[in-house]
Amino acid sequence: MVPIASSESPLPSTEGSFGERLSAAVRRCRNPVCVGLDPRFESLPAPLRAGRDAGSTVDRAAAFAEFSCRVIDAVRDLVPIVKPQAAFFEALGPAGMQALADVLAHARQAGLETILDGKRNDIGSTAEAYADAWIGRRGSAWGSDSLTVSPYLGDDTLLPFVRAAEARSGGIFVLVKTSNPGSAALQDRTTTVDGRAVLIRELVAQWVEGHAARTAGPSGYGDVGAVVGATYPRELAELRRAMPHAWLLVPGYGAQGGGADDVAAGFDDRGLGAIVNNSRGILFAHAAPEYRERVTEA
Repeated sequence: MVPIASSESPLPSTEGSFGERLSAAVRRCRNPVCVGLDPRFESLPAPLRAGRDAGSTVDRAAAFAEFSCRVIDAVRDLVPIVKPQAAFFEALGPAGMQALADVLAHARQAGLETILDGKRNDIGSTAEAYADAWIGRRGSAWGSDSLTVSPYLGDDTLLPFVRAAEARSGGIFVLVKTSNPGSAALQDRTTTVDGRAVLIRELVAQWVEGHAARTAGPSGYGDVGAVVGATYPRELAELRRAMPHAWLLVPGYGAQGGGADDVAAGFDDRGLGAIVNNSRGILFAHAAPEYRERVTEA
């Protein structure tokens, strides 16, 4: 992987496009890691679980919020971006949603960019409502900088998310080639476009690149990115070439089997263009009670 040129720019601001802010943040940290916030109660450090009822959604939500905010404090000077996974918080009902709001707010206060990993989409006004809820630290209900989005309802359903991203200096990451073993069942299928055979993942990549190129700033990257798994390095290299203006969110590193060599093709010759998600390898690196130091080292 090409070393990332350093930048002495200050903490990211709410000004400027998402693609440009992310470029500046990666340069500043010289680190393309995205910390995934996927808390699991049974894996939290013992001191955080002590005195809390595992059967209580309120207690678990409080533990999730405290743990996630401590992780943010540990990595705030080391990484450019964090990615809360909505499902773990949603599973705890109203208390979990309040915890998610608190975590997003804490990340903003720490100067980090955020991705809400919700994989949202729908048609028409419902897609607009999802976009209004999640995209943009100013102007959205939740204040996340960006959102993961499913493309499988069609290109027209991406437009409300793209428009919201442009209007609110936010971003989206569209599922193109996901890291799970079953992704080939749909994403590697062939369809026909204008009489030409094309893989579904390639078709979605064309949609993404069109929006990314149109919104690209001086760094060469736009506000519309793609999710491409580290578990498929050949496809990652192909899709990097197909989407030269798109930031790639690369899951599957570490616990799912992806390694440093697998993700190298996602970067340009400046060390930009991809952010590599690591969740379990960082979150659960702790050896209580000194887990803050272990998280920082990871």
